[in-house]
Amino acid sequence: MALVATSFFDSVKMIAVEKGIPEEDVFKAVEESLVKAAEKYFQGFDFYGNFQAQMERDTGEFHVYALKQVVPIVEEEDLEISLEEAQALNPDAAEGDTLWLPQDTSQLGRIAAQAAKQVLVQKVREAERDRIFTDFADRIGEVVVGEVKRFEKSAIILEIDRVEAMLKRSEALRGDRFDKGQRIKVVISAVDKSAKDPQVQVSRTDPRLLIKLFDQEVPEIHDGTVVIRSCVREAGDRAKVAVHSLDPDVDPVGACVGLKGSRVQAIIRELKNEKIDIVRYDEDSSRFIANALNPAKALRVTVTDLEHRRVEVVVDDEQLSIAIGKRGQNVRLAAKLTGWNIDVRSEAEKRRETEAAMVQALPEMAAAPLEAAPLLSQLPEELGEIEGLDETIVKNLATAGYLDAKSLYTVTVEQLLTVDGMDQDLAFRLIDAVHARFGE
Repeated sequence: MALVATSFFDSVKMIAVEKGIPEEDVFKAVEESLVKAAEKYFQGFDFYGNFQAQMERDTGEFHVYALKQVVPIVEEEDLEISLEEAQALNPDAAEGDTLWLPQDTSQLGRIAAQAAKQVLVQKVREAERDRIFTDFADRIGEVVVGEVKRFEKSAIILEIDRVEAMLKRSEALRGDRFDKGQRIKVVISAVDKSAKDPQVQVSRTDPRLLIKLFDQEVPEIHDGTVVIRSCVREAGDRAKVAVHSLDPDVDPVGACVGLKGSRVQAIIRELKNEKIDIVRYDEDSSRFIANALNPAKALRVTVTDLEHRRVEVVVDDEQLSIAIGKRGQNVRLAAKLTGWNIDVRSEAEKRRETEAAMVQALPEMAAAPLEAAPLLSQLPEELGEIEGLDETIVKNLATAGYLDAKSLYTVTVEQLLTVDGMDQDLAFRLIDAVHARFGE
């Protein structure tokens, strides 16, 4: 007997449309619910059958069948049927066939409705979670606009493309204040298929949001002329972005800043006045590190431990606080941006350090003048004989802070020319010797 439920059938189709789930998935969920209802109903009469349900896709009619296998001798009446009985129902039946026997669904009533509702809700929820995961898994890192729907204790719930997304309070900026219905930009940071809360998680602190905002605001980044090589943030406070131009005629920093700062200001407003330092990327590590300390001006950058990527940066005395930044923020972000551990020293501090080293060395030189030569000749000892590099110039290099060959690893010719007695040819010979000694 057919169970007809036109209004229910219409509701099923409406759910499929509203939830964006294929109708076939919803129909199968309904069929499963009918099987559950039949099992519960007929087991009340000690009938433990193998049930199957079908729903007519065009009319909405339901049919429930008990499946029985045709056997020569019946041992389990609920699951088997004799060949004689089977052929009485279907003359073509043969041993081993499975007969689908229609069941009376008129008495299922409320049990069927409740079971159908429970299974349907569960299946729709599962299908919806699968759809959300499929739709959003490939969109991680994408910037989207979400509408604020409601506020929870630890999160803000947004709606993105008819799907709820969760913005945790820890992923919002310090200055973020939203109203219900407000539209805000976020980056999709994760999609969790098994989460009880909204599966889609978004962020406003993720560096990818800043990168995507630059991509939207700067045409040169969008078309690939200017490339963002690195980006670090202390969200809501300060960020540094390293940019590089693939076209020598395009200034990467100028392109990102825009006319009178129009481009970067649009991003700053979106991020609640987060300060953004746009840094010129350089293949030369020392120049890149110097650029990364912007707005401070570095006098020289010296590699102190190549293996552990440690450098010492010397700045003017009045630039020290700027280089370090408030609570060490500027040097900390510069270190993250470049991947180097940066030790910032003022010129006065470095001078005192050098003088102390020289004072310590002088008594030893006076007491044992023959043993002083190795100290004063440390550079040529490490590098071999270099034409024109005499003891006086070695002393001048030490006074300038270059106490050994490794300290010259990232020095430039221009920096060496500031040392008394140094000429351009000697500077080139010295740099060549250092690179030959340490692998470059």
